[in-house]
Amino acid sequence: MQTHLGRLHALAFALWLAGGSLATAAIPHADEFVRVSPRDPRYLELTDGSPYIPVGLNMIAPNTRPEEGLQRMEEWLQKLSSQGGNYARIWLSSPFWDVEHEKSGVYDAAKAQRIDALLALARKYGIRVKLTLEHFRTLDGEPRQKWAHKPLHHVSQGGTATNIVDYFGGAASRERFKQKLDWFAHRYGNNPSIFGWELWNEINAVQGGDYMSWTPLMLEELHRRFPMNMAMQSLGSYDHEQRRSLYCRHSLLPGNSIAQVHRYLDLGADWEVCHGPMDILAAEAIRELNRCQPGKPIILAESGAVEPNHAGPFKLYEKDQAGMLLHDVLFAPFFAGAAGAGQIWHWDQYVAKNNLWHHFGYFAEVIKGVDPVAEQFQPVYSANARLRIYVLKGRQTCLIWCRDAENNWRTELEQGIAPATVIGMKIHLERELQGFKTAKARTFNPWKGGWTPTETDRGSINLPAFSRSVVIKLEGRRE
Repeated sequence: MQTHLGRLHALAFALWLAGGSLATAAIPHADEFVRVSPRDPRYLELTDGSPYIPVGLNMIAPNTRPEEGLQRMEEWLQKLSSQGGNYARIWLSSPFWDVEHEKSGVYDAAKAQRIDALLALARKYGIRVKLTLEHFRTLDGEPRQKWAHKPLHHVSQGGTATNIVDYFGGAASRERFKQKLDWFAHRYGNNPSIFGWELWNEINAVQGGDYMSWTPLMLEELHRRFPMNMAMQSLGSYDHEQRRSLYCRHSLLPGNSIAQVHRYLDLGADWEVCHGPMDILAAEAIRELNRCQPGKPIILAESGAVEPNHAGPFKLYEKDQAGMLLHDVLFAPFFAGAAGAGQIWHWDQYVAKNNLWHHFGYFAEVIKGVDPVAEQFQPVYSANARLRIYVLKGRQTCLIWCRDAENNWRTELEQGIAPATVIGMKIHLERELQGFKTAKARTFNPWKGGWTPTETDRGSINLPAFSRSVVIKLEGRRE
């Protein structure tokens, strides 16, 4: 392991590379690690017991010229942080970060300086990063997806495996992977800016091999090397029946710190729910995993919209200048019981391109000062002819997100129908709020910002005029 002094030197050098500063004292809780709350395992917290609700997105790689990569990453991280964001996911196996790119088992220390700089930037901006170790799907033959091909692990190129089956099952390949974990642990062990380590991106997309036997073994190895960080694994988009039992089994793996789900708006998916609206498909993914009773936090770790069968980014992203899809991805999972906001894909081609960073700020404002562990939130869902109503009923706080059922991606983006203004509406939540006595009630506009007092009467709440959605915060106590 690095010495404390060695870590400080590495941090100073990385910050110099990124044009940063060692002045991180202003970032609260910078030295605390993220963990599953021992008081309520459905949620996360920091090791000092303070709440941690991940607010962020997939930010896999800078996707620009190498010499501009760290500058691009800092630009995005700064914009996310300025809006209250505190989380990002990075693929260490993407070309910009990949230290194992020349030969299997050979790690590029010069390339690792980019990761050093990334972690320094994460600390500078108060963001925890989830580091994904691998994403390849083939190592021999003619690849269908060149971005997911890694032939250096094949024996013909000095690797340890004759094929994918051998890679996951062979003793030599397993030892080689553990050696890679050792290398990362020596350089980055015991780092609080790391949210957690993810073994693989969508490992069930690998073409062959017993990955479900390999995964628990390697999760254990991660926990052994990174005892202060969480460890996790991910599966492909939850969009057809064959993945139902797989997702349950995967979510229940004892070494898997978090039950993660990926789900997209995809008109090529088997399940009709994946054709939209976005809030329904996102919330339902959380409820599906919750039925497995994983006993751990649930996160919508990848979402967004794609052309049929993941053929590319959604063509209607260009029309979503308001960020309707991002808004729903952020809010729906949390209000359905997830441990954090949903985490969008297409960070560059959608979020950055359309300059949608402010939506993270609106979500962060809604949860400001909220401690889900202390609240012991219980998600409740109801609907009427006009609204889908998502309720988080707590001990002293109730959060309510109302979504206009007449507005969705088809009406607004495909048909070009502007969202209507909902006027003079009152919602009746006597059953949902039973046992909760309200002392203070406010509404929040998650499109323009701003809190406004409102009136309640035994579970009936007056809503202000709004478009698309509105948030209500009730403060009081559960009786």
